[in-house]
Formats: sequence, C-alpha cells, structure tokens
Amino acid sequence: MSPALCAQPLPALPDLITQIDTGHFAQAEAKISRALADANLSQDQRDAYSFQRERMRRIRLDFTLDAAAAQAQVRKQIPDLTDAEFARWDAQGHLEHLDIDGQRRWFKRAPSNLFRVSAEARARRAPGVPVPKDGPYEVLGPHHEEVVAAARSYRPTVVGPLSLTPRKVTVTQSLTVKPDAVPAGETVRAWIPYPRHIPGQQENIRFLGSSGGTAQAQIAPEDTQQRTAYLQAPAVAGQPTQFEVRYELTVYARHTNIDPAKVQPTPNDPALQPYLAERAPHVVFTPALRAFSQRVVGNETNPYRIFEKLFDAVDRIPWAGAREYSTLSNISDYALHAGHADCGQQTLLLITLLRLNGIPARWQSGMVYSDDAVGYNNLHDWGAVYLAPYGWVPMDVTTGRLHSSTPALRDFYMGGLDAYRIAFNDDYDRPLTPAKQYPRSDTVDNQRGEVEWSGGNLYYDQWTYDFQSHMK
Repeated sequence: MSPALCAQPLPALPDLITQIDTGHFAQAEAKISRALADANLSQDQRDAYSFQRERMRRIRLDFTLDAAAAQAQVRKQIPDLTDAEFARWDAQGHLEHLDIDGQRRWFKRAPSNLFRVSAEARARRAPGVPVPKDGPYEVLGPHHEEVVAAARSYRPTVVGPLSLTPRKVTVTQSLTVKPDAVPAGETVRAWIPYPRHIPGQQENIRFLGSSGGTAQAQIAPEDTQQRTAYLQAPAVAGQPTQFEVRYELTVYARHTNIDPAKVQPTPNDPALQPYLAERAPHVVFTPALRAFSQRVVGNETNPYRIFEKLFDAVDRIPWAGAREYSTLSNISDYALHAGHADCGQQTLLLITLLRLNGIPARWQSGMVYSDDAVGYNNLHDWGAVYLAPYGWVPMDVTTGRLHSSTPALRDFYMGGLDAYRIAFNDDYDRPLTPAKQYPRSDTVDNQRGEVEWSGGNLYYDQWTYDFQSHMK
C-alpha cells in the first residue's frame, strides 16, 4: 500500500452505510477495499467493513428485477397494464425500488406487494385472480371467542394475563443445505430454532429426537434469548445435507382484562430500564420518529391510551413482504418511511415508539400455525408491552384490531395471544449457542435457522427450511 493511501483516514462506517442505503455501491466498494487493505485494521473493524460488502451482495439478491421483469410480474394480475400506470405507482412508492449505481432495480416482491399497498392496483386486478389470504387467526374466528369466553370464568379482580385453552402440538423442523454448497468432507454447522420455556405461554417442552447430525442435537440453555438446536455433519459430494429436530409442547392462549382507567405510570424499576432504552441500530429515537410520535400521541398521558394510539397508527401501515432484515440499516426507521412493513418491521417500530414514550416494550417471535385441517404455517413476529399493574402483556400489532363490536374481541391482540404460535425468541439480535463464527443470514431474527462451514456463512439461496406441526 502506498504512503499516500496509508495517510488517508478510514472511511466512516455511518457514511458508508448511508452510501449503500442510497445505492452508491461502487463508491462504497472502493472505500471498503481501501479500508480492508489497511494492515493496522482491528479484527472488529475488518468484520464491520466486510459485512457492508456482504450487505451489498444480499441487497442485490433482493433487488433482482429490471423494468421489463417487474412489469411482466404485475401483468400477471393486470394484463392490460399501461406504462403510465406502472410509472405512477413507481413514483408513488408503491413499487419498492433502489437505484444501484444509477440503474433502477425493483425488489423481487414489489409486484405482489403492489396489491397490498395500492387500492387502485387492487381495483385493476383481472377478474378471477386469487386474492391473497390472511392467516387463519388474523381475522375474527371461533378460537378468539373461545378464549374470551374462557376468560369470563375468572373473577374480574384477576390481574395480569390469563393462560387459557391449551393446545398440545408436535413439531418437526428441518433444514436442508443444497448439494455441493459446501465442499465434500467439510463440516456443515446448523442452528434450527427451538422453543423457549415461557411460563403461562408455552410449557411442557419435550425433545423427541433429531436426525442428520453426527450426534444428537445440542439444545441451547433455557435462558438463551434466541434458542436453537445445534447439529453438524460432513458434506457429501452431490448430496444435500439434511438436519431435523422433533419436539412437542403445550401452548396457551393469553388474555388480559385491561381497564384503561386503572393503568398506572411505569414504575421506576431497574429491571424495566433495558426495555425503555434505545438500542442501535434498529431502536433509535430519531427526529422523524419523535415527530411522528408527537402527531399520534398529542397530549395523552394515560399509558394505555398512548399504547392504543401508537398501536393503531402502526397497524395502519400496510403489511407487505419484506426485504431481508440483514440488508436494512435501521428497521424501525425503514418501517416509518417505506409505506409498508411486515410483522417484524411493524413490531420494531411500535417497540421504538413505546419506549420513546416511557412505556417498556420488548420483542418476541417464532412461528404461527393452525389446526391440521387448515394446514397453515408462517414466520411471525410480535411483542409485549409493560402496563402497570398488569405487568407484561402480549401485543400483536400486525394482526391488529379484529372486526368486532365486542371490545374484548376487537382488542384481543392488545394484551392477548392465540394458542397457535410458538416463540423461539424473546429478544432480537442475540447470540446463538454455540457461537456462530460468521455473520448470520438474519442478523435480527431467527425463525428459519442459520448455517455455516469453515469457509463462511451459507445464505438463504444455499439452503431451505421446513416447519410441520401436528395438533394432538
């Protein structure tokens, strides 16, 4: 390296991140290359710059569509789509795009997301085109009524979430690495999400067995915030590497009979302080977020009413399929500005807004599923909010308010949960056990799993996952 290059200061990481966020990849790559050529760089610095290079690679995997491909996808639902319509929806932000070094690329899910964020596009859909369906518990149904009815049998003086209508479920989760993704003979290391013991929410967890590894799965300790079952096995040439874990547990619905008039200010409890604090990069009290909060909350002081206002405001953001979380530099800020958000993005935005207003909030995530006859499952994120004197109560802002004139049903997910979800994570961005050597595919959540070998992390284009549930 020349003396002139050595004399240059290291590129500032925040500026580099902003360059990548705005699509200036060539400039960012030049700065990363210069930084990594510095022999005095610490390993932490080297890892940070290297990940920004990896982040650009992952962004390119998300933004795969050129104009012709994006329009072709939209025409599957609007055969007579005009160029003017496409351009207008693109200008309105309804078709998520990124200009990478001056070339516009569209997010691979932007065409399908269009019909979730634009009423005009939905109205233009050709007759007979199937409409996307919500999950079975995202709309009011018999299970919600069953839970609320069961809650009525408890005395009104019971404080805190009730555990009701238990369901016993057996689960098989698997992860399959594609053939030759790893050289033959090299060890493939896999972390498959595994449920946490959460009193009153999910209990009686029993490991039933594993396969695909050279030994039985190593289950992370109970106190691991992002819990997994770890397996490893050598890669075989031309063959997939498969891992599987099986377990059973009992899941309870939760319901809290909250009287807004009885909700008290947050107590000065040191145990609550972490859930009131900023936690960069995804929970940051930015000026834009402060301004949004002021518009929504106004002069309200009752913690429940503040929660209610913020819950409804975030719920109004249309759900849409998400970019990979590891590609986003600040998820709550993204959810605030993108014009759409998925469950994890909405949840992180709500958590950030609640903490800003002095109300403790935290993360939870895992899988949702259904009775066997329906055959549904999906990744899902939700959370919990602390409301004195009720304590920690669940919240699911993505499911939001249910369509009912009965308050207990309408507000079911403002203090309650259904009995058809398994939590793997009680926080986001926490270490896995055993420790992962390379950056994760999902640096925030863990619902699909993680894989690596001695040569690096294996990203989602190199493996698949599966989740199968059976109600007992």
